[in-house]
Amino acid sequence: MMKLSGLAAVVAAGFAVASFAAMASKEDQVPAGPTAVAIMKDVDGKQVGRVVLTETLSQTLHITAAFDGLPAGVHGFHVHETGLCEPTFSAAGGHFAPEGHEHGIEVPDGPHAGDLPNLHVPENGKIVVEYFSEILDLAPDDKDSLIGGPGRALIVHADPDDYHSQPTGDAGGRIACGVIVPIKQNADSFQSYPEEPASDTK
Repeated sequence: MMKLSGLAAVVAAGFAVASFAAMASKEDQVPAGPTAVAIMKDVDGKQVGRVVLTETLSQTLHITAAFDGLPAGVHGFHVHETGLCEPTFSAAGGHFAPEGHEHGIEVPDGPHAGDLPNLHVPENGKIVVEYFSEILDLAPDDKDSLIGGPGRALIVHADPDDYHSQPTGDAGGRIACGVIVPIKQNADSFQSYPEEPASDTK
C-alpha cells in the first residue's frame, strides 16, 4: 500500500524577505540530516529564489522556499524529473513521478511525487513557503530521491496548477528553474546534474 505524501504547506507573503544568503546560512546548518539547495533563476538568468531541502529526524523532508522577483499571481510549483535547467527549462523534463501516478491531488491515481501546492505571490513578488513531504527524500539510492540518478529540478510555472489536468495541471510555461544540489556542492555555480565523469581519453 502506497503511503500518503503527508504534504503540508505554510505560506507567509507580503513582507520583506531576508536575503537568500542569510536564509541558507541558517537552514544549511540544520543537523538533522542531508541537506540540498536549489538556486531558482528566471529565463534571463536572474536569481529569483532559493529553496533549501532538509531531511528531518522524523524522516520527513522539510522544504523552505524563498522567492523575490516572481510575477504577482498564482503559479504552479513542481519537482521535475531531470536535474537540468539548460539550455532551456524544458531540459528538466516532466514532473517527477517515480510511482507512475497521474498528476494532481484531485484525480484518483494522483498525485505525482513532485506535485507541490501553488505559490500565491503578492504584488511585491516576495514570498516564503514551507512544505513537508513523507515521500520525497535525499537518499541517492532511493527511487524517491531528489538527488539520485539524473538529479531533479524545481520549476515555477506561469499559471496556477488546477490539480487535475494531465499531465501538468495546465500550469503554463516555465518561468523559473533550479537544480536540486547536495549542500556539499557549490549550488550557486552548479550548471548541470549529474557531474560528468572524467574522460579516460587523451
